[in-house]
Amino acid sequence: MDLGIRGRRAIVCASSQGLGKGCALALAAAGVSLVINGRDAAKLEQTAREIRAAHGVEVVPVAADLADPAGQAALLAACPDPDILVNNNGGPPFRDFRTLDRAAMVTGVTMNMFTPIELIQKVIDGMASRGFGRIVNVTSISVKMPLAGLDLSSGARAGLTAFVAGIARTVANRNVTINHLLPGYFDTRRLRQGFAASAQRSGATESSIASTEMATIPARRFGNIEEFGQTCAFLCSVHAGYITAQNILLDGGLFPAAF
Repeated sequence: MDLGIRGRRAIVCASSQGLGKGCALALAAAGVSLVINGRDAAKLEQTAREIRAAHGVEVVPVAADLADPAGQAALLAACPDPDILVNNNGGPPFRDFRTLDRAAMVTGVTMNMFTPIELIQKVIDGMASRGFGRIVNVTSISVKMPLAGLDLSSGARAGLTAFVAGIARTVANRNVTINHLLPGYFDTRRLRQGFAASAQRSGATESSIASTEMATIPARRFGNIEEFGQTCAFLCSVHAGYITAQNILLDGGLFPAAF
């Protein structure tokens, strides 16, 4: 399918690896020029080279912490008028909520709520004035199915979801959409780090923990970043202009609901 976005410009946050990289690769395959982001400059440059070689599009890497206003400024200096914004960021690590102090909570909410809202503020009016915009926020299945120990991540991402729900409806008539992708278990470095931490706590092996988790998923497998990226790219396409303010689960059927 031709997504109709060849020649568009996209900012993809936290895209040197994992789900963000999957989104960047899929958009590049559709002919979109990219500004990619991460905090590890070497890994980011490697990803940029990989995407250029695979798809022949312009890729500008911006190494920056987007929770810092200076990092946001650097990102937008590289792409002042994006047609597409993919908000993505790692969440706070697994932690008992009793141990969270105020500083940790502020950091978590800044990462997963304040920062994407600030980026949306900076790009949405330009998208509306040009008559095209696609904003995709990568959140988590925990927005619908909270997981004990990831309470801060769940709360911050749910806050982002609620905050932009009304905003999305104010720009839909200008061909600007805002949607959320809610990943379940995807085979990423972050997932494997979680298994390693669980193994340390429990004494079980990482492979046995992975097998146990996989068995709870009706698809009986973890997702991969390529299929996640293709879903993101479709939401950014000309064909998805009538989809907005939606929370789209990619979880292999894990969340047990009819609606």
